[in-house]
Amino acid sequence: MEDAGNEISIKVTIGDRQYPLKINAAEEEIVRSAAKLINDKAKFYQENFSVKDKQDALAMASLEFATEMLSATQAKTSWQDETGNQIEHLQRLIDSALPNAG
Repeated sequence: MEDAGNEISIKVTIGDRQYPLKINAAEEEIVRSAAKLINDKAKFYQENFSVKDKQDALAMASLEFATEMLSATQAKTSWQDETGNQIEHLQRLIDSALPNAG
């Protein structure tokens, strides 16, 4: 944690189990929202698919979120690589347009 002075203790419920956490106070809303997303997605799997066991529903929710995160990370990396290539190309164009000093 960045600042131990801003650390708070909270409890979040995921899949009918309560988890005590120590987090930075600034992260509380995000952590609570994440727990709600997990619970909502697990409920979706239980209601819309033949997933009866809560543990299986939580595993499917975790798999979906991890897949989304990895896809977003890969897209970001690809975008960063392409942006870097474009900047290098622009730099070469600028360099070739400027008269040589010296």
